[in-house]
Amino acid sequence: IKKNYIYGNTDHKVNVYVKVHTNSPFLVCMDLLLSQTEVIDPNYLWIGPDGQNLKGQSYVNLTETGKLMLLDFKEDMSGSYTCTLSYKVFQSDMKAEQERYKSYKFMVYAYREPDYTYRISVHFSTKECSLAANEQFFEELKKILNNLISYLTCQIIEPSFKCYSVKRPKHGLVDELFVVFQVNPFAPGWEVICHQVSTDCEDVTNSRVQKAQWLIEEFFNRQQHILQHEFKNLPAIHYIEHSFHVTRLDSCRPGFGKNDVTHNDCANCCVACDPGSYSPNNKLICLPCTSIRIKHYGAQSC
Repeated sequence: IKKNYIYGNTDHKVNVYVKVHTNSPFLVCMDLLLSQTEVIDPNYLWIGPDGQNLKGQSYVNLTETGKLMLLDFKEDMSGSYTCTLSYKVFQSDMKAEQERYKSYKFMVYAYREPDYTYRISVHFSTKECSLAANEQFFEELKKILNNLISYLTCQIIEPSFKCYSVKRPKHGLVDELFVVFQVNPFAPGWEVICHQVSTDCEDVTNSRVQKAQWLIEEFFNRQQHILQHEFKNLPAIHYIEHSFHVTRLDSCRPGFGKNDVTHNDCANCCVACDPGSYSPNNKLICLPCTSIRIKHYGAQSC
């Protein structure tokens, strides 16, 4: 079985997921079993989602052996691709000739990688919750973290902190700052940098924000080392060891959404919204549209 080949199945449709702005795998107008036998006088008819014969279309690579590749795939190219194969079967005496037909259906969907944002939480010990320096410390921490990742055109968003009295096992009450923020790859100027590298930005932005998250994690890991080796007396506000916690938050571009029931073969993908649904923002789901009938994939408005 050759890599980058997807075979048809006469019993059911075959789902295929193609990343936007890339070429699809070869869709083979044959099932795997038939492809390993001798096929006489094969003819192939490929029909696209709009009912159009795909032979000669500029956006396809259609081989003489019936293999179809869709070029520079976009969300509006999603849909049902059907191939009908006809071939001849002879009796052993070569006198009786029979024409046979098989039909294969591929459901091809455009998808994007989700955009990553990281939510990070850390704890700091403080002398008391009413300490005026708590707010100043928080503002300074935001500046330091933003400066650390600014060269990656990433930024800290939705920062907040609260102070609580905490009773830990085998310890008395201590006051702690609970700090929460998100690391976001869309700081001002991100589009310019992205489009210098790629027409499709998810991989670039995701790589940058992953690096930003690693830098911040390394920053907090160093805090413990500094506290242990460079301070005789602990500062009034200091990082609590092993309190760093990170969660990845995914979002989809407009026109795309996640559906791990419908698209369980690509559960982590942002797939183009089906006809009849839309996504106007960077949420995770496609919404049903009841006011008008949307006939295309990837709608961004209703």
